[in-house]
Amino acid sequence: MLFDLETPLLAGEGWHEQMLSALGVEPGPAWPDRFGQAIRTWLADHGHQPIQALSLFSGGGGLDIAFHDAGFEVREMVEIEAQFAATLRANAQQGRMLAGAVARCVDIRAYQPPPKLAVDFIIGGPPCQTFSAAGRRAAGVKGTSDPRGTLFEEYVRLLRTLQPVGFLFENVYGMTGAEGGDPWREIQEAFHATGYSIHFRVLDAADYGVPQHRERLFIVGLRADVAVRLRYRFPCPTHGPDAISPRPFYTASEAVHGGDPTDDTSLLMRGRWGHLIPGIPPGLNYSFYTKEMGHPAPVFAWRSKFSDFMYKADPAVPVRTVKAQAGAYTGPFSWENRHFSTAEVKRLQTFPDDYEIIGKRQTRIHQLGNSVPPQIGRILALSILHQVFGATLPFPMHYLAEQQQLGFRTRKRALTAQYAAKAQAAIAILKGTIPPQETRNVLPSDEICYLTDTFALADDGDRGGFPVRLSYTGDQHLLVVYGEPLIRDVERDRTFTYIIHVESLRSADWNIPLTAITLHGSGRAEPVFTSLWKALEALINAQYGVDDLIQLSGYYQYDPKVRARMEITAAEPIPPQWRALGKIVSGIGVATQIPARSFAELWDVPESDVIPVLHMLRSMGYEVRSTNTNPQITAGDYLIPYAFPTLTPRSVQLRKKLWELADAEIFA
Repeated sequence: MLFDLETPLLAGEGWHEQMLSALGVEPGPAWPDRFGQAIRTWLADHGHQPIQALSLFSGGGGLDIAFHDAGFEVREMVEIEAQFAATLRANAQQGRMLAGAVARCVDIRAYQPPPKLAVDFIIGGPPCQTFSAAGRRAAGVKGTSDPRGTLFEEYVRLLRTLQPVGFLFENVYGMTGAEGGDPWREIQEAFHATGYSIHFRVLDAADYGVPQHRERLFIVGLRADVAVRLRYRFPCPTHGPDAISPRPFYTASEAVHGGDPTDDTSLLMRGRWGHLIPGIPPGLNYSFYTKEMGHPAPVFAWRSKFSDFMYKADPAVPVRTVKAQAGAYTGPFSWENRHFSTAEVKRLQTFPDDYEIIGKRQTRIHQLGNSVPPQIGRILALSILHQVFGATLPFPMHYLAEQQQLGFRTRKRALTAQYAAKAQAAIAILKGTIPPQETRNVLPSDEICYLTDTFALADDGDRGGFPVRLSYTGDQHLLVVYGEPLIRDVERDRTFTYIIHVESLRSADWNIPLTAITLHGSGRAEPVFTSLWKALEALINAQYGVDDLIQLSGYYQYDPKVRARMEITAAEPIPPQWRALGKIVSGIGVATQIPARSFAELWDVPESDVIPVLHMLRSMGYEVRSTNTNPQITAGDYLIPYAFPTLTPRSVQLRKKLWELADAEIFA
């Protein structure tokens, strides 16, 4: 018989338990693996004829695993990345999970289906970086203005060519709001124009048995002749408060139990911030080390980093989203103060233990983090198998009403208070164990440094760089830094000097014991100016634990907590570039996206001098953004996020060009 959503649950039984019981699957660690194997076996034993499918943007194979387990036969998998395609091929060998599928390593724009390929369903989602939260923070929402954002057009092309019964399209939920919603409307119209009726929802993977909170947009499309006789409904959650019979989420600790924690060569936390990870309570991130959380020795400014920066997983709940291209300090990290192993990440993503991932660790994590977790994919695939293809299943399927709302967003907002309480409990233990900041305040007296072309201060000239003599004076409350060039033909220019006064706008937010900071520069050599700021940055990090100047001032989209002003003394008229620099140090024309002519008015320089000033700023280590570095910025507009130089050897913007070559030649 066909079960439906009216089939009652037994007393004390949830839908998840009912499914496992019907298949003879025991709960516990790695239960999604056993669930997938069991449903696949049950369908085969009961004469189910697999639904023919095509997989696009296959990545590491998460949706392929899910649909394979749920009664579909994936005929071809299309993936542009060679190592990802190698993973797909490895698992398509005889006797492996995706046996029989053909993995094609090709750009979808060049992919032409074989003439005899006939499929009833298409699965996959284009790359999501152009619509993602990480993309929004790093470069704004580029949406369809980025070539990757238009790959859905290739999806539409293949729908038009193959005319399957339906499709499942997955992407980040930011797609619906990018660029004011215009790309989302464009995508919907394209599907409709191809003859498909679409149904969509944002779902959280944790609601469907994945030990990870991962919100994604899912679109199910049905061909017009199919859509007239049925209306697809998304499945009800199997876990969490919104489940038919509420049940606890599948937790991170249960998921990774028994997973190999030693399958990678080194999982220890090292480097610049590694020593801070053990102090963070499970479930929190870098914000634990902020004044706003009450930390007695703040290291970071509030909201100055990504939310996953130094995020440590809580074993008692699902982890936050596993990232595909994570930085060295992007979580989730294990509550054991280390990276999760690849085997553990597979568990957190509900990939089967025996599924082979090809490549080095970073490539393996990229493939896993880029994939749809198979367990939510299985539940969606079963809902399609049941509703669209009329398959018999050994358990009932329960579906959401069209207007029924899920509560994961509300619960997410409520976490803020829980995080604060957890931080306060940990900080109460810390207080009294951290020495006063004044006791660590030991100033260097005089040193020679070399400013490299990546804006780092080196203590020797082996890497090259501009030599600068730095001198320090002051006491526990006052800091004075002097800088002068050591290059002979520049050293004599003592008729041009400047003083930069740095102070807190709100003394309570300063986070360091200094009450006054002054930077004294000699000469017009630009590296001296940059070296003074870099010296200040290095000093507050070494002596007070404050990570960098951004942490002292705050993220540029918020009101700055630091103010500076620059006094220039010169025997001759001050050059326009340095006049503009004095304004910039004071925050004039900073942290706002404006056209070149507006900079001219703000800085009191001719408009023809604006581009040279921007060139100079970039050469001095300032981050300057344009449409060439950040496509969401209007052509002709520029953004200087901070009043001080912030580029470092690790900066993403360091490798970007402010203008295309043709533009640079025009401005030169």
